[in-house]
Amino acid sequence: MKKLLVQNKWAVAGLFLGAITGYAYWYFVGCSSGTCSITSKPLNSTLYGSVMGFLLLSLFEKKKG
Repeated sequence: MKKLLVQNKWAVAGLFLGAITGYAYWYFVGCSSGTCSITSKPLNSTLYGSVMGFLLLSLFEKKKG
């Protein structure tokens, strides 16, 4: 497990940073009407942020081979 985390450190960092950013976006900006699909609930915003963070920071991984 440790080897997997070390090999994918950028992707794991993206997950955590994205989740924090997504939650912060919900907390500070959010959606007052409740009709926004992503920012109406903290879980949706956190999951969306973690996926976006994972995708963004996994671009910086060095490919093997």
